[in-house]
Amino acid sequence: MTTQGKLVGKMVIGQSGGPTAVINQSLVGAVLAARKQPNITGILGARHGIAGIMKEDFIDLTKQSVEQLELVATTPAAALGSVRLKPGKAECEKVFEVFKKNDVRYFFYIGGNDSAETAHIIAEMAKEANYDFCTMHIPKTIDNDLKVTDHCPGFASAARFVALAFMGDDRDNRALQGIKVNVVMGRSAGFLTAASALARQAPDDGPHLIYLPERVFDVEKFKQDVRDAVAKYGRCVIAASECISDKDGNPISTSGERDSHGNIQLSGSGALGDTLAALVKEAFPGQKVRVRADTFGYLQRSFPTIISPIDAKEAREVSTVAVNHAATTGQPGSVAIRRLSSKPYSSECFITPLSTVAKVATVMKDEYINAAGNDVTQAWIDYVAPLVGELPRMGRLYT
Repeated sequence: MTTQGKLVGKMVIGQSGGPTAVINQSLVGAVLAARKQPNITGILGARHGIAGIMKEDFIDLTKQSVEQLELVATTPAAALGSVRLKPGKAECEKVFEVFKKNDVRYFFYIGGNDSAETAHIIAEMAKEANYDFCTMHIPKTIDNDLKVTDHCPGFASAARFVALAFMGDDRDNRALQGIKVNVVMGRSAGFLTAASALARQAPDDGPHLIYLPERVFDVEKFKQDVRDAVAKYGRCVIAASECISDKDGNPISTSGERDSHGNIQLSGSGALGDTLAALVKEAFPGQKVRVRADTFGYLQRSFPTIISPIDAKEAREVSTVAVNHAATTGQPGSVAIRRLSSKPYSSECFITPLSTVAKVATVMKDEYINAAGNDVTQAWIDYVAPLVGELPRMGRLYT
């Protein structure tokens, strides 16, 4: 229903895709903003996103105290539960049956580019059905691969985890020298793997090699890179993206499984780490080398205590902007972040059409990757450091 040019009715909010350390900031920000909008008459939280909507599995978020909501906001992972589901025509029709039945006029979906695609599909269906309705996508992804925006809520905290993990792992490797491979998430974009460079505080600190999916992974060059690093440092710490691929675009290692959006499962099994460790051993024939490999996996997404303050703040802001925009204009869209300054850091939010962020992802800029394709540049450090925030200083003994 529309009154005085504004949509009047309930809202549904859901969370989709991989959880993050700050996704609940966006949930709570949206709920608290909606409570201030008189034309939003109810706030329903969908358990497990689109799947929960079809089953009418809702939580009444008007009954949660502010104190409880704020506790949820600082808790990692998706409080409503998440989902990976691309709705077809039948699913969308079921969603609209539920929306009409419950007088839902607003839908807020927190997620990445696949979630933006879902939001876009639903927005287009509402238009075709001539149903007064507003769909808003609230951005989140640790992959940092949404188009238009400078960066994505969830990325900075995951990047902070990666930087801290490499800091500790590099000290471990320095104490018991050898070759260590760490596989980092990132789908087809290397942003999160590249954040490992923040672990360096001295010229000989690791990671000594960084491999991103934006560059072809050449096995023989990799072996030589490792040999060169060992010759220089006496050891080698390696950061590798889960989706490094050969010259034909084939991932170096994958399970072959795909989700409903067509995304291929990458390094969750630890297979890539094992593959790279085997290649390292091949690089030193006849020698006994100490090689270990770890896959960071889901640890990167929802680890408590490492949350970036900027990440938490912006995750709250994007949802507040989304609700205020929807309640005021009734127009669909996605929220993006524009960086105003890096020193000191400042940003602002703006609205971009759903079509600009749906489905298609972005990747690391060429200027962020070194010419050899095995490291990052200072331009990348300048981009990512303000988002991650201050990191602890590492000490060492000198002779």
